Amino acid sequence: MGEQTWRESGLGAPADYEELQRQVVRLEQMNTELTARLEERDAELEAARAANRELTRALNQREATHR
Repeated sequence: MGEQTWRESGLGAPADYEELQRQVVRLEQMNTELTARLEERDAELEAARAANRELTRALNQREATHR
């Protein structure tokens, strides 16, 4: 009776609860994966920045000793 009333109301079919649950699980998994990738990229970026600072420091010291 509930589904029939829902359809007759013109609002469309009721949402499939199980499909919504599967979608929630998929989205949570995707969120976890993307968060891990973002953390990995952040670590790589920080390592690149640290290397850049060290190279700049070494270059500046080299230039200072050659003056």
